[in-house]
Amino acid sequence: MSIQWTIVAAFLYAEIAVVLLLMIPFISPRAWNRVFKSRFFKSLGAQADIYFTVMIVVLFLFFFDSIREMRKYGTQREVAQSEHHHHGNLDVEMQQSMKMFRAQRNFYIAGFSLFLWLVIRRLVTLISAQAVLLAVNEASMRQAQSATDAAQSLLKKSDGAKQNEGNSKTESLERDVRELKKELEAAKKDVEHLTTDRDALKVQAENLSKEYDRLCEEHAKAQKTLAAGEPSTKKDN
Repeated sequence: MSIQWTIVAAFLYAEIAVVLLLMIPFISPRAWNRVFKSRFFKSLGAQADIYFTVMIVVLFLFFFDSIREMRKYGTQREVAQSEHHHHGNLDVEMQQSMKMFRAQRNFYIAGFSLFLWLVIRRLVTLISAQAVLLAVNEASMRQAQSATDAAQSLLKKSDGAKQNEGNSKTESLERDVRELKKELEAAKKDVEHLTTDRDALKVQAENLSKEYDRLCEEHAKAQKTLAAGEPSTKKDN
C-alpha cells in the first residue's frame, strides 16, 4: 500500500473510532456539548468549515482516483486474459488480479472514509442540537414551576383576601391568577413542543446509527465476496 493510501486508511480507522465514541450511550449530549465548546475546539471552530471542505475535496479525489484505477485495471485484465488465453501466462494474470484487488480495496477505503466524514459532521450537529434542546427544556420546566408556585401563592392570598378584604381586591387577585394560569398553560405547551423535538432528534440519531450498522454489514459482505472471488479466479485460470 502506498503512502497516500496508508494515510487514507489510517484516517478511516480514526473515523470509525470517533463514530463509536460518539455513539457511546452513557455519555450525555451535555457532556459532548461541553467538549465541543472547549477552548481547543473553539480554536478549531473558526476554520471548521474550511477543514471540512478541504477534507471532502481530498476524499473525493481519492475516491474518483480509485474508480479510475478499477476501470483501468479491469480493462487491462480483460485484454491480458484474451491475449494470454492460449498461452496460459499465469504470472501476468496474477499481477492483473492483484492490481485489480488493490484498486477495489482503495475504492472501499476512500468511499467509507468519505461517508464516515459526513456521518461525523451530522452526528456532531445532532448532539449539539439535542444538548441545546435539553437546556431549553429544563429552563422551561423551571419557568413553569415558578409560575405554578406563584399561582398557588396568589390563590392562598386570594383566599385570605376573601375573608378580610372587599370584593374589589378579590377580583383583582382573581384576574392575576387567571393570567398566571394562562402563562402556565403556555409554558406547558412549550415544554411539550420541546419534548417532541427532542424525541424526533433521538429517533433520527437512532436511524442514523442503524444505517451505519447496515453499511458496515454490506461492507463486510463485500469484502467476503471479494475474498471468495480470488480463489475462484485462480481456479478458472
